[in-house]
Amino acid sequence: MDEIGVIGAGGEGLAVAAALSERGHRVRLCTREPARVGGIRESGAIRASGEKRGVFPIAQVTSDPAELAERCSVLVVAAITTAYREIAEVLAPHLTDDHVVVLFSGKLCGSAEFAAALRRRGAPRVDVVETDALFAARPDGDDGVRVLGAKRWNLISGATPGAVDRRAPMIREWFPQLEIADNLVHRGLTDFGAVAHAPIALANLGTIDRGEELLFYLDGVSDRTVALLDQVEQEFRAVAGAYGARLTPMPEVLDRYYGCTTTGLLEAMRSAEPYRSILAPGSLDHRFLHEDIASTLVPLEALAERAGVPTPMVGSIITVMSTLAGKSFRRSGRTLHRLGWAELTGEQLRRELTPARSAGARTSPPEPGRTAAAV
Repeated sequence: MDEIGVIGAGGEGLAVAAALSERGHRVRLCTREPARVGGIRESGAIRASGEKRGVFPIAQVTSDPAELAERCSVLVVAAITTAYREIAEVLAPHLTDDHVVVLFSGKLCGSAEFAAALRRRGAPRVDVVETDALFAARPDGDDGVRVLGAKRWNLISGATPGAVDRRAPMIREWFPQLEIADNLVHRGLTDFGAVAHAPIALANLGTIDRGEELLFYLDGVSDRTVALLDQVEQEFRAVAGAYGARLTPMPEVLDRYYGCTTTGLLEAMRSAEPYRSILAPGSLDHRFLHEDIASTLVPLEALAERAGVPTPMVGSIITVMSTLAGKSFRRSGRTLHRLGWAELTGEQLRRELTPARSAGARTSPPEPGRTAAAV
């Protein structure tokens, strides 16, 4: 039985651990705060409710990444992306040539950042590959996870073409609905959350700041809100095109994720089942807002500048959110320096990013609205 170590015990980490356990893998869970999952540690299982139901065995709960790396050659990182550098630095001394790192919710060029952080710490050149968050999930007590929705489609990429070629079959065995992306930019910018979270939050700034309850994708959106999202999506599309990738329109992305109406983005958001119950963050100082700004919009702006693509809306969002957060995301976020690309020109970056896989490696996505495999 294969052993897989999962780092991160938030909603995504617990849902991924449950899904891997369901597929027959022996799963070990690593978190900095084991007390938060004390029920899982005590019972040796995750209780899942919502779209995924059942009780799924977990071999161990630990707070020691070194122990996890010693026992598991496959390490799944399902933690917040802004913690990638710290996690890489902690893991680096304990990795061998046999290890592989799989990132869930990599955002834009997450595997490149993680691999660069490992290199700086002298780790061997292990394969680092990435996909997006596959679950809308929340921890449920100290022993469970509530899965609001599971994506029926997403993309895989990696820090190097060889890593993708070697590891995509393993990941697609876990989640057959995944498709290999054209490159890191294609995968990283095919992310509806990165397009939507910050503009919707800013459009509802007063309500969120007062701590009032708001259904994020139902009450928090309007035709005017969607105009902001459309502009952000256009900038995403322009940057992707500059690096050799064509993005799927966001209504179709949501349809492939969960199934929805595709006549327009507003209708798509309101008809996607998992989005009907998702509340707005309790404040603008929230994990997913910081992730999207620091780990997608900041590197997008930097890549756009090197390619000569204007991104005024993305730049404005970064500036406003930095002001509200009281810190500069352009300094603290995923910069070209942290990606190891600070000295590269736009043309060199295009060569670095294309291709990210071998010719002929693409797989066909499932038809929109259909499930490729139960997750």
